[in-house]
Amino acid sequence: MADAKPAPVALVTGGAQGIGRGIVQWLLIRGWRVAIADIDSEAGEECLQIFSDYQDAVTFIECDTSQEASVQACLAATLETFQRLDGLVNNAGIANPLNDPVETLSLDYWNRILSTNLTGYFLMAKHAVPSLRQSQGAIVNIASVRAFQSDPHQEAYAAAKGGIVSLTHALALSLGPAVRVNCISPGWIVVSDWKKASERQEPDLREVDQVQHPAGRAGRPEDIAAMVEFLLSADKAEFITGQNVVIDGGMNRKLVYAE
Repeated sequence: MADAKPAPVALVTGGAQGIGRGIVQWLLIRGWRVAIADIDSEAGEECLQIFSDYQDAVTFIECDTSQEASVQACLAATLETFQRLDGLVNNAGIANPLNDPVETLSLDYWNRILSTNLTGYFLMAKHAVPSLRQSQGAIVNIASVRAFQSDPHQEAYAAAKGGIVSLTHALALSLGPAVRVNCISPGWIVVSDWKKASERQEPDLREVDQVQHPAGRAGRPEDIAAMVEFLLSADKAEFITGQNVVIDGGMNRKLVYAE
């Protein structure tokens, strides 16, 4: 009898809270082994307790994705624990989209957002590629609808998210056919109840917050996680690469003017 194929391994950056934690949970339930990479050690250790039923399939690695040495150490720790890598989910980032008006926006803040929200994706891909080539794996980058739509004073965040979309199709062409690379751009995803205990809150949504979406509700981490699993899957998505999937409940299709 042939040896059983080992369970696939995913590395999820920013995996200790919010959308990232939803992705981790979704993959664990469906038989993946998962390395959670996050700069917040408190949130990471809490995740290990939350996912204690999967203790042999999950590990936490403290990682600052904007620092190349930290990224290299994270990949090394993942491979030491699981001996392979089948999927990279680039999700880590500074979530606040607002910045000062452009005429007073500091270069330090601009660089901080770009280094975490964009350069970190490049660094993780750079150092994950050798292992992903071996496994014929995939990368899923988490961007945002703010790559295409903005409110005032979101220059740094929007630029980073737009860069992620462009980085995705560039990597897809460079790494194919061995490694597929796709992107997801979430809209409004409610994550207040997916944070670490010290910051967790029950969602506080008005009816208008829900019904303004053509889909009838705001998003949940599971909405993103299901697409991540699909795009990571070689047998389901092997002909999909270089694409950006918008998941926003249909909001990007609404024509809205001031009343």
